[in-house]
Amino acid sequence: MKEEIAIFAGGCFWGMEYAFSKIEGIIEIKVGYTGGTTQNPIYEEVSTGSTGHREAVMLRYDADVITYEELLETFWKNIDPTDENGQFLDRSSQYTTAIFYSTEKQRLLAERTKEKLEKSKFFDKPIATKILPLGKFYPAEEYHQHYYLKYPTDFRMYRYLSKKTDFLKKIWQKRFDPKLNEDHDVH
Repeated sequence: MKEEIAIFAGGCFWGMEYAFSKIEGIIEIKVGYTGGTTQNPIYEEVSTGSTGHREAVMLRYDADVITYEELLETFWKNIDPTDENGQFLDRSSQYTTAIFYSTEKQRLLAERTKEKLEKSKFFDKPIATKILPLGKFYPAEEYHQHYYLKYPTDFRMYRYLSKKTDFLKKIWQKRFDPKLNEDHDVH
């Protein structure tokens, strides 16, 4: 097994955790905060937008089973990469999208996929997702970890109200593999 780490900020970390939870080769997912200046931030601080952190997911994955490129593809297919002010219902800097790289290879792959998306002219607006060096990742409070499993009804209601599923189906399913964006019931 070749264990590696990937960190993505894609709006609310509950939705990102859910999206990656369905992927074979993921060993562990932690939701948390990264990219800010405050040491050991807590949700109440990050949610004000004043710490500079983004909500993010840290993936420990087996690179012999899934590649970083495949994780990038899942990331892009689960966000609105043109939204510079947040994602869906969640507005403000802590919900903006970013790929946090820890190696030069990750940086190059992230830039390549972003450039490919920009050149595709698939979106009418520019790609707003940032590619940033990874700093310290702080795991979120325990009640945020595996939220979609702990509170399935609340999670489904949040996802429904956010209209994220509608956006993903409209934008991505017509262009890519529709199975990657199905909104499965959470059990």
